[in-house]
Amino acid sequence: MTDERVSFSDGYKRAVLGLLLAAYTFNFIDRTILATIGQAIKVDLALTDTQLGLLGGLAFAILYTLLGVPIARLAERRNRVSIIALSVVVWSGFTAACGLAASFAALLALRVGVGIGEAGCSPPSHSLISDYFPRQRRASALSIYAFGIPLGAMIGAMAGGWLAQHVGWRWAFVIVGAPGLVLAALIKLWVREPPRGWSEPERTHPAPAPWSAGMEIRELAAVAKALFGNWPMLNIMLGVTLASFAGYGAGQFSAPYFNRAFGLDYATVGLIFGAIGGLSAGVGTLAGGFVSDRMARHGARWYALAPAIGLAISVPLSIAGYVQADWKIAAAVLLTPAIFSYVYLAPTFAVVQNVVEPHRRATAAAVMLLFLNIIALGGGPVFIGWLIDALAQSHFTHPDQSGLLAGLSHLFDGARTGDRFAVACPGGLAPHGAATALVERCHAAEVAGTRQGILLAFAFTLWGAFHYLLASFGLERRLAQLPPLAADV
Repeated sequence: MTDERVSFSDGYKRAVLGLLLAAYTFNFIDRTILATIGQAIKVDLALTDTQLGLLGGLAFAILYTLLGVPIARLAERRNRVSIIALSVVVWSGFTAACGLAASFAALLALRVGVGIGEAGCSPPSHSLISDYFPRQRRASALSIYAFGIPLGAMIGAMAGGWLAQHVGWRWAFVIVGAPGLVLAALIKLWVREPPRGWSEPERTHPAPAPWSAGMEIRELAAVAKALFGNWPMLNIMLGVTLASFAGYGAGQFSAPYFNRAFGLDYATVGLIFGAIGGLSAGVGTLAGGFVSDRMARHGARWYALAPAIGLAISVPLSIAGYVQADWKIAAAVLLTPAIFSYVYLAPTFAVVQNVVEPHRRATAAAVMLLFLNIIALGGGPVFIGWLIDALAQSHFTHPDQSGLLAGLSHLFDGARTGDRFAVACPGGLAPHGAATALVERCHAAEVAGTRQGILLAFAFTLWGAFHYLLASFGLERRLAQLPPLAADV
């Protein structure tokens, strides 16, 4: 049972949530800064967009996702606060070290290190928040934690763009990585480890069984069954994965698109995507938690309906932004879809925490992130990067045809003709001193390929919205099987 002798004031709980929000913000600054300064790295190291996608996706995701589960299992038994603080130290150090990379291979290895550190952030944080806040306030609390995503994206975009413009992409990594060391000390010194299940005295909270391989397998199987073994939860998992696939894939190349299509400098692009990622996406993230908690009073199906509606509304608005010829209009239009496209985060996190027992919550978050990030974070940027390279190749081979259908119809022509975009336009640009015709041909192919690759990513957003809609049928019945809500503690 919950230890009744322990008490936490509302002010203290808000302070803890604030520190965890700060950790997640730094998590996303260090994770997403690559998208803002990616064009500078691409030009400096003469990379392809597939390689840029690997740096922003698979290199980070591979160990981030695989280590998340064993770290979460450790967090079910050990001090979650210490695990979070140590993780912040590791990812911050590797982020700063990225500034020393002299080649694609070195930067790839260091991005893997960033992923190792960040694996220890969200699973124990979700578990801590669920112990501090009861079920009827959990989506709201988790929306504040999830606000670290748009807040980190905003700071990463603005700071990354300014730093890349004025001191170079190498110093940008160093400067955004270093403050995490101070934050780690604050978390370790200030945050207290609450008893497991403290916010739910009406539920029993058995002590963890002694470790054994068989027991670990049974625990993972129980969590997997809760998340994938029934219709509504399976569709929520598919919905969050597909929406994130589109978000990570398109997001990796949105800032470079503004560099390429409009010739904007890194600082200006950073301001644009800071506003989109911080203000608009922030509003959507917070609204997703507070609105779904409020609407759930009329039926728990709203934990799935709110994401479905938000994602569906965001797609036509996003498409409208990326077909504009004027960057100011494009930026203004893109402020709106981000409000709707981030609604899905908090209700999804809350439902995942609500369908498992308190001693399985870190594991549930890790399993969700394993499934989500191997496919979405690991595959989204790489797939969209490859698609952009292939479409750029298609338009380079056929410069007289610029439409999306034409680009797709000639997707593999370059391999047959030997007319290679990557060779003729290293880093997406014609070599210095090249003929004007080649300069224009490289630029047109690069811009068309980037725009069309991003637009195709939004098909996955609609696919994800459809799964959230399917999840709404039966979600209320699934959540009704849980014990009654406790009063606030």
